[in-house]
Amino acid sequence: MKKEPEQDRRTLLQARDDFVTQWGTIGTAWGINRTMAQVHALLITTAHLMSTDEIMEDLKISRGNAHKNLRDLVSWGLIRSVVRKGERKEYFEAEKNVWKMFCIIIRERRRRELRPAMGALQECAARTKGLKGPEAAAFNKQIKDLSDFLELADNVITKISRSEQSKMVPWALRFLK
Repeated sequence: MKKEPEQDRRTLLQARDDFVTQWGTIGTAWGINRTMAQVHALLITTAHLMSTDEIMEDLKISRGNAHKNLRDLVSWGLIRSVVRKGERKEYFEAEKNVWKMFCIIIRERRRRELRPAMGALQECAARTKGLKGPEAAAFNKQIKDLSDFLELADNVITKISRSEQSKMVPWALRFLK
């Protein structure tokens, strides 16, 4: 027996809602707030442009919360603001290309997390450079090892985020086999 169109629509909406909820949970593990991740998930799984009011209604969030998270997502480059001719409302759409989303996210995480960590390690190394003794030597070796690793990670992130998927994916797959 074939499902009714309304039942299909309800099934689709429930699956989308489940995804939005789960994406919000995952987002907190990635260092962004749950609502920001949920707004992103809603926009990447919706085929049409959405207004702030529609996002607020769908996610049951305040205007201030919606506005802040939409601005953050725009600043990251994960969503775009779209103004329709003759309308005062602002609409939003998400970048839907998964590779581009991935590159945007790793560039932002690099800027917000990796680079400050590298700076902190450089400061620690500079402050303890002239210290003598085995404890200082062990500390400085560990700081250098961490710095070298983060520099390598920074270089990899830079190369990946500047590449095109068509070039990068076959290269990466060779290492996974």
